[in-house]
Amino acid sequence: MGYRQDLWEIAAGQHGVVTVPEAEDAGVPAVEVRKLAHRGALRPYGKGVYVHRDVPTTALTQLTAAAALAGEDAFLHRESVLDLLGLGQFNPRRIRVGTRRRVRRVLPGWMELETRKDIPDEDLAQYEGIRATTVRRALEDMRDRMPPDRWNALLVEARRRELIDEEGFAGLTGKHGAA
Repeated sequence: MGYRQDLWEIAAGQHGVVTVPEAEDAGVPAVEVRKLAHRGALRPYGKGVYVHRDVPTTALTQLTAAAALAGEDAFLHRESVLDLLGLGQFNPRRIRVGTRRRVRRVLPGWMELETRKDIPDEDLAQYEGIRATTVRRALEDMRDRMPPDRWNALLVEARRRELIDEEGFAGLTGKHGAA
């Protein structure tokens, strides 16, 4: 099996996205990743992040790439989490990515990076293989950023779809029962 196939296996489980550190962990040297990109097998997305041309992209490819571009501890947050899960009707202009550390690289204009040292580990999860804040945390972060009736409708939908449990629902509404 060659390097191209090794990278395909990584990308196939990540909506087509592969990073240099993941490649190196799989035994593919960074120089070989760059060679494959130069030959057209990989499309560069940004510093050290590629999309494998033999893996079909999905609606989640750009979200996966955004988290990868911001670094290994990055995560989607706020409406990007809700958009990822199809919760509510969002069409954000930018993908919101959070990280606990400062990122000093130039990122594409379709991303918005925010340092979020206030996010504890228990507020992080994986959805569709993408690191993100929990739905409960995303809803909490959106509370003052949207009209109350729309936010309440999101809560009800999240509970109906079992994206938050009864305890999380009650904590967000401040009561038990409907919002």
